[in-house]
Amino acid sequence: MAISGIEIYKMLPKTNCKDCGFPTCMAFALKLAAKQVELSACPHVSEEAKAQLAASSEPPVRLITLESDGHKLEVGNEVVLFRHEKTFYNKPGFFFLVKDSEEPAAITARVKEIDAFAVNYVGIDLTVDGFAVKSEGEGAALAAAVEAVRAGTKRPLILIGDDPQVLSAGLGKLDGEKTLIATATPENWEAMTDLAVAHKASLVVTAGSLDELAELTPKIKEKGLPNLVLDPQVSNFNDGVVKNTILRRMALAKNFRPFGFPIIAYPYKAGVPEVEIALATQAITKYAGFIVLENFAPETFYGLLVLRENIYTDPQKPIQVQPGVYEINQPSPEAPVMVTTNFSITYFSVANEIESSGLPGFLLVADAEGMSVLTAWAAGNFDAEQIAKDVKRFGVEEKISHKSIILPGHVAVLSGELEEELPGWEIKVGPREAVDLPAYLKQVA
Repeated sequence: MAISGIEIYKMLPKTNCKDCGFPTCMAFALKLAAKQVELSACPHVSEEAKAQLAASSEPPVRLITLESDGHKLEVGNEVVLFRHEKTFYNKPGFFFLVKDSEEPAAITARVKEIDAFAVNYVGIDLTVDGFAVKSEGEGAALAAAVEAVRAGTKRPLILIGDDPQVLSAGLGKLDGEKTLIATATPENWEAMTDLAVAHKASLVVTAGSLDELAELTPKIKEKGLPNLVLDPQVSNFNDGVVKNTILRRMALAKNFRPFGFPIIAYPYKAGVPEVEIALATQAITKYAGFIVLENFAPETFYGLLVLRENIYTDPQKPIQVQPGVYEINQPSPEAPVMVTTNFSITYFSVANEIESSGLPGFLLVADAEGMSVLTAWAAGNFDAEQIAKDVKRFGVEEKISHKSIILPGHVAVLSGELEEELPGWEIKVGPREAVDLPAYLKQVA
């Protein structure tokens, strides 16, 4: 049962010392009740209060961390059912499956190909998050497969199997890593829990029904393993929506601790590439924290990565690029200077059109707090004063042999004001749409 802010306040020092970053203990208590801060932020809370508040102050969905040689993935810690209520914090991880029945050389080659995949999307590098190694034989085969994977990537791993002894052989090759092992069931959970505790690994838990799953997770936690991941055994599209929604809603809306963990999805089990992609799409949108795929095709995987990025972008914080002067197609001092805002989609729309045209140019990206041109202008974040300030701040005049700058057509109204802010400069007005820039530049060049 969740504890109210008033109940939490009664257990706090009530000194209003502000050491927690809030003006009063009541304000901190209300934030703690809403799962928006951690109890550790109060340095003066008593040990007795800590013990009483420990469970209630935990996030409704536990944070699970996988880590290997500088690669880190965090999943969980979510506090809302729908992104527009606040935001989603930790993106689900994509893991590609390999089997220990495959030849080690083939495993390494496949892993290297997938590991090398990287696409820059609005300034963000999109890549795979890790690999899942499935046991189909003895421990020696799994250990060899893990070594083959490690020959091709340093990203985190999931080890899949139901025999603790076999999984132990694979984990022996991953000393010092934070790994996820699957799967604990009502039949093997004690041995699997002991294995996970011994190797400091997180553990996937499954059962024949959600009721059985709710009975199993507390037993594993009591045995000393709090880092769990839920496998609801999804069998079809409808099953995925229903089960994942129940798990997340019970964890967030009802604070039901047995379901307060990330969810893993196995779209590869569909056996058909097209269905696998569709199930992965559903898993992204319906609360999966780990998504295991088998079929790798750059064109379809890119679509999944972009979908994930769009859903897990903070709706209250636009994606931004760094303000500054960007040189496109190796411009000479005679090349034109264009200006736009630092909203990522706006920047890449303009930059891509200039680059694809083959025409050289300087692109001044003004600091507009990550807003698009019209939005920033309407909000007062993209005006003549700001543009002139960035012209001087980024040394535009030192890079060119002329004094001419091209405004976006949507803000032609700024041309007169910019002439006052930049005396001696010629202010030109470009097209309203980025797609028309190449034709415009050919005319003014």
